[in-house]
Amino acid sequence: MYLSDLLRHQSALVTEVLASGTSQTLSQRLQDIGFVPGEPVTVVATAPWGGDPILVQVGGSRFALRRSEARLVRVEIALGESRQALRGNS
Repeated sequence: MYLSDLLRHQSALVTEVLASGTSQTLSQRLQDIGFVPGEPVTVVATAPWGGDPILVQVGGSRFALRRSEARLVRVEIALGESRQALRGNS
């Protein structure tokens, strides 16, 4: 699953930051600002109709990311967290 797939208020743990071709610099930048394996991340807010940007919190910092940038961050969520996020968005 990717960070871009998370629902609003849903939390997960970063498992890896993908790097390929021209996104190598962006991948390194994401790691530099805190998107490292094992770090908890939460989607704080999303743009209307699934657009850009999404507001995410990693550690004590918040960042606005394009969905294309968030697709470079692989995450893993707990089953209980997934159910809780679905209830909160109803």
